[in-house]
Amino acid sequence: MIVALIAACEIGFWVLLAAGLSFRYLLRMPRTGLALLLCEPLLEVVLLVATALDLKNGAEPNWTHGLAALYIGYTVGHGHRTVKWLDGHAAHRLAGAPKPLGAPRYGMARARHEGKVWLGTLLAAAVATVLLQLAIWYVDDPSRVTSLESWRYAAWRAAGIHGLIALSYLIWPRKAPAVEPDAAVTAPKESVRR
Repeated sequence: MIVALIAACEIGFWVLLAAGLSFRYLLRMPRTGLALLLCEPLLEVVLLVATALDLKNGAEPNWTHGLAALYIGYTVGHGHRTVKWLDGHAAHRLAGAPKPLGAPRYGMARARHEGKVWLGTLLAAAVATVLLQLAIWYVDDPSRVTSLESWRYAAWRAAGIHGLIALSYLIWPRKAPAVEPDAAVTAPKESVRR
C-alpha cells in the first residue's frame, strides 16, 4: 500500500505542477495556478499520515516505510528548487519571460551552486532521519525496527556521497575554456584553372 501511495504522490506532484503552471501561464489565472502549486505539500502530509496509520494498525516496519521517509525528505529538501526551476522555464516558454539563467558551469560560482544543492540534500537527510526516528519510537520494539534504522544510514550515505561530489567542484573547479581570438577573415581561394 505504501509503495502505491508513494507512486501516487509522485504522479500527483507532477500533475499538480503541470496544472499549476498551465493555469498560471496558459489560462492566465495566476492565483489559481499558485493555489494548485501550494497544494503540493499536502501530498507529503497525506503520505506521512498514511505511513503513520499503517504502522499504528500493526504493519511490520519495512523498506516501504523507510522509502516514504526518504521521499518526504527529498521533497522538503529539493521540491522548492525543482518547482522554481520549472516555473522559470514555463514563464519563458509560455509567457515570454526572459530565459532563466542556468547553473554556473565553471569556477567557484559552480562550486557555490553545488554547495547549495548539497545543502538541500542535507535537509532531506535530516528530515528523513527525524521521520524515521519518530517511527522507531512509535513502534517501540527494537527487534522490529532494523529496516527503519538502515534507511537512516542510507539517507546519510547519500548525503555524504553528494557532499563529496560537491566538494570536488571546490577542490578541482572546472576551468572555462580559453577564448580563441577571432580568426582572420580570409578571402576564399579562387579555383585553379588549367
